[in-house]
Amino acid sequence: MATHLDGRIALRRKRIGFYLGVGRHAGGMFQYAQSLVQALSSIDGRDVEVIVAYGDEAWRSELDASPLKAVPLQHWKRGETLAKLFMALPGSVARVVARWVNPLVRELATLQCDLWIFPAQDALTWQMREPAIATIHDLMHRYERSFPEAGSWLRFQLRESRFRHLANQSAAVLVDSETGRRHVMESYGTPDDHIYPLPYIAPNYLTDSVETSAFAERYRLPEKFYFYPAQFWPHKNHLRLVQALAAARTTHPDMELVLAGSTKLEYAAVKATANELGLSQAVHFVGYVPDSDLAGFYRHARGLVMPTFFGPTNIPPLEAMVCGCPVLISDKYGMREQCGDAALYFSPQSVEEIHGAMSRLWEDEDLRSSLIKKGLERASLWKQEDFDHRLREILGRVLDRVA
Repeated sequence: MATHLDGRIALRRKRIGFYLGVGRHAGGMFQYAQSLVQALSSIDGRDVEVIVAYGDEAWRSELDASPLKAVPLQHWKRGETLAKLFMALPGSVARVVARWVNPLVRELATLQCDLWIFPAQDALTWQMREPAIATIHDLMHRYERSFPEAGSWLRFQLRESRFRHLANQSAAVLVDSETGRRHVMESYGTPDDHIYPLPYIAPNYLTDSVETSAFAERYRLPEKFYFYPAQFWPHKNHLRLVQALAAARTTHPDMELVLAGSTKLEYAAVKATANELGLSQAVHFVGYVPDSDLAGFYRHARGLVMPTFFGPTNIPPLEAMVCGCPVLISDKYGMREQCGDAALYFSPQSVEEIHGAMSRLWEDEDLRSSLIKKGLERASLWKQEDFDHRLREILGRVLDRVA
């Protein structure tokens, strides 16, 4: 039986597998996986052996610096494809078929792990013979069906099949918040004691990064601006944000906006709207921003403005708070659970409320100072070591149950 002593788990020698099929393109899921790698590195190797099985070569340098045993996967890409093809099968059938047909499942089985952790809503989670901990980051295909990336007929069917299996075929489920726990329970009837909130944590590289002299030359940022790092998905709500900026500039003509994200999806539509509204010099598109430069944007920004429709929670507000950047965010799902009184809230559907919040912070230095102070205080309540300790507790409980 597991016992907890001085913040570490004391267990019979077990082997935990951690599957890294997610790559840098996955954004928040990649950052979450990074936090889990660091948390797993804090486990005393006398109690539990952790093996990290990875596919994307982007992980190699990070894992080389980790004390964890890292194993590159030969059949990663083919295995991922097959796992997605088997998603529509009943869980028990998928496990039998995958064992015989999917070389990645067989490759992972050779590592002889007692428990697997899958951090990225992976279809492999329920196709393994061994017990697995699933992760469900969001169920927005159920709660925000109006967006095609979540609720189109085909997208909905695929996501529903994936998440129903994750919720009900796994030994345990990790979620980002109490709101996330409630969503899983009311959507799939998963027992409460099988769902474990493990809130997101701001990546350590934000506080460790040092701004170089090349930063200013590379980006040529305006002196005063709002910042929003997000891919141009419809649910990220860039179009209303640009409209809100146009409205706010009627009283604050110096207000500017910096948008980070690749030139895909609704990028062209957002840029066209900015031009139509006479904002070509006020909206700055900086493209993909590497991790090493991200903190510089938060430190220079007047605030993070994030009018997303999706939750339950998100990583950028945590990044902003730890960097001393005020947060303006949608009043949706678990946002208040995440940010408390350290943010200004607005309805993402209301251009008027978005530009009202932007105008208020733009002109109020006392408010900005207060939000920075509250954000730093809130960030100090949930640090990497707290995340590490919580994960160790979860693993102890799950291993107790599946032993």
